[in-house]
Amino acid sequence: MTVSTRSMQRKGKIIEKVVFNQLNNYLNSNGYLDNFQSGFRAHHSTETALVKIINDIRINSDSGKISVLVLLDLSAAFDTVDHNILLERLENCVGLSGMALSWFRSYLEGRGYYVSIGEHKSKWTSMTCGVPQGSILVPLLFSLYMLPLSQIIRKNQIAYHSYADDTQIYLALSPNDYSPIDSLCQCIDEINSWMCQNFLQLNKEKTEVIAFGTKEEVLKVNAYLDARGHTTKNQVRNLGVILESDLSFSSHVKAVTKSAYYHLKNIARIRCFVSRQDLEKIGHAFITSRVDYCNGLLTGLPKKTIRQLQLIQNAAARILTRTRKSEHITPVLRSLHWLPVIFRIDFKVLLLIYKSLNGQGPKYIADMLTEYKPNRPLRSLGSSQLEIPRVHTKRPGYVCNLGSTRERDAASGDALGTPLAEPRSE
Repeated sequence: MTVSTRSMQRKGKIIEKVVFNQLNNYLNSNGYLDNFQSGFRAHHSTETALVKIINDIRINSDSGKISVLVLLDLSAAFDTVDHNILLERLENCVGLSGMALSWFRSYLEGRGYYVSIGEHKSKWTSMTCGVPQGSILVPLLFSLYMLPLSQIIRKNQIAYHSYADDTQIYLALSPNDYSPIDSLCQCIDEINSWMCQNFLQLNKEKTEVIAFGTKEEVLKVNAYLDARGHTTKNQVRNLGVILESDLSFSSHVKAVTKSAYYHLKNIARIRCFVSRQDLEKIGHAFITSRVDYCNGLLTGLPKKTIRQLQLIQNAAARILTRTRKSEHITPVLRSLHWLPVIFRIDFKVLLLIYKSLNGQGPKYIADMLTEYKPNRPLRSLGSSQLEIPRVHTKRPGYVCNLGSTRERDAASGDALGTPLAEPRSE
């Protein structure tokens, strides 16, 4: 690659960044982006998307309803985007015209590729579809390409959420009333038809269906869905998190534990050759990142489930500080300034709430929060307190709210301000 080619690519990236910022500001100010599309958007993430979905499912479970979640899978979605359809979306759905629309037309059209091995090159092949891989504009353009999909789902009165090309649809069922499943099946058929018309392919083999609720009701719903050609599963992987029908997250915690201990063994082998500072960076990269990923979903889980994650953190702290198993771990965690796992979960939830209330989080998270308004004037009026939702279910993992201090202490098994008990084995 010559110096001039590198310079042209660098200039191209700068231009794309400028166009992205202008287009993104235009879309946000005019409300063209889908509120339930979390992919590649500022202040949005896989965790915020899952918090919204799991919270809706927990509310349904607390009301005695069953939830059915369908994870739609697309095959090579970014490679089959039709240029003419995308330009039509930009013109009619977004309102671009004139010079702006012409720029996007020249950006998409006239592209091609070839294979080069040494001094040999293949023939130049024109690209009539697909968006440029690695481009800054690709995620945003794909989100605009998928805009009509939300209209189909809303028409069938089905809840949904998307992260890039991962689309999830779900609905609530009352016990012994499975008629809404027919609307769900019709919605899936309409989605499949729309995708065929827009040169997208719904991979039915990888599309997964799972029901949440009591064991007896889930079995009835599974039988009803199986009769309509939709095979259900007892657990699925959704945006990197394993979900089960009872929302216990035991399989997810088990998978995190297995992966974390594998990396801990490798880290222990090299700690003699790595400085303390670098070893801590490696620990955060391979261990803390796994323990903290989507930990906002783990609020309200029983002590024995959280304890498995706490043992991972304890083992990482011992390897880093060369602490023996017979020594207490609480002073070690305090010296490293590491919050115990249960408090890291609470901190993540509180941080998400704070950001959402201050315009640094998704709107769908802010809509879940209700300001506390007492029936009569109190001194607490205007103190920016949030209303704690009333719940009926006492089973852990079914209702997602911060609760009281006493409730959090019961879930974690530790009083606030009291050091964690030292485990006997790791």
